[in-house]
Amino acid sequence: MLSVFQITFPFFALVLCGYLATRRGVFPLQAIAGINSFVLFFALPCMLFKAGAGLPFAQLLDVPALLLYLACGLLMVAGCVLLARRAGLDWNNASFGALVAAFPNTGFMGLPLLVALLGEPGAGPSILSMLVDMVITTSVCLALSRLDGAAGNAGAALRKALAGMLANPMPWAILLGALASYQQWQLPAALDKTLGLLASAATPVALFAVGAVLARSQMEPAEYAAPRSYVPLALAKLFVHPLLVWGLGTLAMRLGVPLSPFALKALVLLAALPSASNVILLAERYGAHNGRIAHVILVSTALAFVSFSLVVAWWP
Repeated sequence: MLSVFQITFPFFALVLCGYLATRRGVFPLQAIAGINSFVLFFALPCMLFKAGAGLPFAQLLDVPALLLYLACGLLMVAGCVLLARRAGLDWNNASFGALVAAFPNTGFMGLPLLVALLGEPGAGPSILSMLVDMVITTSVCLALSRLDGAAGNAGAALRKALAGMLANPMPWAILLGALASYQQWQLPAALDKTLGLLASAATPVALFAVGAVLARSQMEPAEYAAPRSYVPLALAKLFVHPLLVWGLGTLAMRLGVPLSPFALKALVLLAALPSASNVILLAERYGAHNGRIAHVILVSTALAFVSFSLVVAWWP
């Protein structure tokens, strides 16, 4: 267990550094938008491209792993939305609660963490899961969130989500990395080193940014959120999601589906990650209860230091 903590501690420690620096005013709130832009538009796309280009193409096109992760994500969304609707929540808040429970923080935390734990092959399942979450899970939840309004809003939200996905550099970086792997392209040395420098900045800056965003969510005025509205979602993210992936994946393997044990382990670890911090921005844009979403992300991130490490230590 100690050896696991030695690997996971630096990642969560960087999140804590960003949180404390922002709470104490060392890192100004006005700088958060800039650091997020650097990660989203420069460092993380370079990291995704380098990771994809450096892997065999077959690892990036693992169809059984992709279908398993997609099925579990949609089941998480369906279950959370159903329970929230029965509890009386509107479609908007039910949908964003489902999104924050089904969308792990793969880009900022999961990709570098899995590479540290599993080696370079760990990047393959991470990239697949990011494509599913950014393109399908997010689009479905945004479309569902519009069902409170007049007819046609769900379709409009879906079109808006797809347009936002096309403007997001991360899916394009993944696709370009996969193409580079398939074609076995070799970049000029100077360009490759430039991309490498940006990619190397992604992990520490992204983790620091997660902490800063979490601190901002507590420092800026937000609606009150009762613990019963966010604690179950945080627990569902950390425990129900990975158990669902493990259970369906184990069943699929017993039924003869060509899912490798390595891919299953990687997907379970990804599902055990805390909630993605970018859901706060989406919830704010679409008028959902932003304080509730922020608390889910904060609680899941704080608890994940122990829960994620326990999952890693438990897996043989």
